[in-house]
Amino acid sequence: MMVSGEEMHTVVVLVRPGLLPMELGIVHRLFGTAVDAGGRPLYSVVTCAAEPGEISTEADFTVNVALGPEALRQADTVIVPAAVEDYRPQRRGQVSPPVRAALAEVPETARVASICTGSFVLAAAGFLAGRRATTHWKSCPELAALYPEIEVDPDVLYTDDRRVLTSAGVAAGIDLCLHMIRSDHGADIANTVARGTVVPPHREGGQAQYIDRPVPETDDSSLAVVRAWALEHLGEPITLEDLAGRAATSVRTLSRRFRAETGVPPMQWLGQQRLQYARRLLERTDEPVDRIAAEAGFGTGTAMRQHFREALGVSPRAYRNTFRGGR
Repeated sequence: MMVSGEEMHTVVVLVRPGLLPMELGIVHRLFGTAVDAGGRPLYSVVTCAAEPGEISTEADFTVNVALGPEALRQADTVIVPAAVEDYRPQRRGQVSPPVRAALAEVPETARVASICTGSFVLAAAGFLAGRRATTHWKSCPELAALYPEIEVDPDVLYTDDRRVLTSAGVAAGIDLCLHMIRSDHGADIANTVARGTVVPPHREGGQAQYIDRPVPETDDSSLAVVRAWALEHLGEPITLEDLAGRAATSVRTLSRRFRAETGVPPMQWLGQQRLQYARRLLERTDEPVDRIAAEAGFGTGTAMRQHFREALGVSPRAYRNTFRGGR
């Protein structure tokens, strides 16, 4: 969903009793700090409830929500965070009549997303039927059992299937929101939002939710130095053997350790970094596609076009026209 021009995009967060306040904060912080080159906000973010008023949270405070379900009628994007009731087995697969009625107000043209177990609400309301979706890794088996018509993927941070999106556990909501901002306005603005919030600018949605050893036992065992070297040499041919040599280990050991630290195989990670670098160059420079392809390590413009089509569904030229043309 590429957004162009000066239009303001309205994001509406539908909260429920037992709200996880961090998830509400993620949406307001990330979308609320996205601005264009002139400093103008790109999103209007509002919060609503099926029954407005004082909404309980999982913490020792409440949130006073002034807007009711009528706010959903003006939404371009609707986001449903998790709530405490989602974790109660007897409540799974159920949506209260007020929440169900509120979701009926969502325009057919709106993008709909959930964070963590908010996916159970979207599933119960019918938004996920016939689509690929995810949720917190602990809850994926139950989501799949309750809704066999959903293709549940437990091994990803988020999914994006025809304008209906879902994310894994709480922190994956950050990745999901940055993905939506990146899809709307390009990598440059998404990266600026990430820097302002001091979070990684991009974790590919296909990265594993759960990494057994996310922090190396000692600095010497980390492959961070190898990844840093790869980022400095993206324009050069890099093989698995090159990376293994930098790590002074075998290809097999490198692949195992790389996946343990990043959640993805080394060459998949390298492809992601090249794609992100090419996107930034397309947004920030007027360099020809063939030159950007060489700088990013794709070799030829033809190869880069194929990667863009597979990953983003558009050509590099169309990507540049969308995210650079209006600046």
